Amino acid sequence: MTPIDYALTPLRKYADFRDRARRAEYWWFYLFVIIAFTVASIIDSLLGFGGSVGPYGILSALLGLAMLIPSLAAGVRRLHDTDRSGWWLLMALIPLIGLLVLLVFYVSEGTRGDNRFGPDPKFVERDAAYHA
Repeated sequence: MTPIDYALTPLRKYADFRDRARRAEYWWFYLFVIIAFTVASIIDSLLGFGGSVGPYGILSALLGLAMLIPSLAAGVRRLHDTDRSGWWLLMALIPLIGLLVLLVFYVSEGTRGDNRFGPDPKFVERDAAYHA
């Protein structure tokens, strides 16, 4: 898979909270979202929409709403890859410490082989490439 494929996979799996996501899928998607928000913010500023919806412009706010579910789903699937429940996302509600704990989980290598959330995405991807 290419980085673009990894970045777009969470959009294809828009509301899939069941499977597992490799680190590459999660981080390429995260980079895609950051770039999209930056571009939307620049366009908002150029069009004079900055600060129209709280601290955000109209385009940035719409993008945030559009990316909310895919971002949550990608985070849950990433946690599933490390054999953790998606409920760990609630750690983000604890200021600083919760985000640091989640960051450690997100950068950790996934469980090798199958776990309770499904097959190893690395193995599935390699197997698909082998049979292609």
